[in-house]
Amino acid sequence: MASVTDWLEGARLRTLPAAVAPVALGTASAWALGAASLPRALLAAGVALALQVGVNFANDYSDGVRGTDAVRSGPPRLTGGGLVAPRTVRRAAFASFGIAAVLGLVLVALSGAWWLVAAGGAAVVAAWYYTGGRRPYGYMGLGEVFVFTFFGLMATLGTTWTQAAAVDAATWLGAAGVGLIACALLMVNNIRDIPTDALVGKHTLAVRLGDRRARWTYTAMVAVPLLLGLGATSRYPWAWLVVGLVPAAVALARPVLAGRSGRALIPVLRNTGFYEIAYALVLGAGLVL
Repeated sequence: MASVTDWLEGARLRTLPAAVAPVALGTASAWALGAASLPRALLAAGVALALQVGVNFANDYSDGVRGTDAVRSGPPRLTGGGLVAPRTVRRAAFASFGIAAVLGLVLVALSGAWWLVAAGGAAVVAAWYYTGGRRPYGYMGLGEVFVFTFFGLMATLGTTWTQAAAVDAATWLGAAGVGLIACALLMVNNIRDIPTDALVGKHTLAVRLGDRRARWTYTAMVAVPLLLGLGATSRYPWAWLVVGLVPAAVALARPVLAGRSGRALIPVLRNTGFYEIAYALVLGAGLVL
């Protein structure tokens, strides 16, 4: 029987900054546009967190029943490790999606942005078919497209729109930056799993690029957002504060470019999540100031 710790590991807490960061930045952008709302921000955070946990459980289930997680370098999964019955993990995934849907409908009703219902539905479908279905696109190297679109652009821009009913160029730049760092989270996770993923036919972008190019791609994913943040200085001069994150970006890239692998990359995965939160908060502060 799985313990609470096992379930928390299955929820992949290290990935949750990918849900919180875009909401924080989107709310800061709404504040800069003169229309921030704490209740709507909290609802958006609930949607993003529930969707992220749902994605994690869905991946655990789909990878587990395929046998992809039978041999891995990271912590054992609920399904693949035989800790929980597959149908139970699947139910947990759909329960999380359900919570995201309910909170999303409340947010849409408050904001009047009913067009976001279609976007939210697309996010749930994309979350399931990332590793689910007969032809999961995550196995074709398209996982980063999903992450950038839904945990970067949609989460940030949607948060701003539901509060301010508008977005500006700086919001787009910040959304792209957050999306790239979220992709970096996925990339470093997949760099760790290149040997085992390649054996079972899971052709992630890291597998397709190969170890060396995947590591340089990760480095670009944590560096380019700083340039995007500086692009917002034309309207928000204090956005230059993102320069203060250069040492953090260097600290993240160093062990990856040095060739660390397996469990040695778990701290990098965790710290990339912290970096994403820091980016959202620092750039958000620049927009507010």
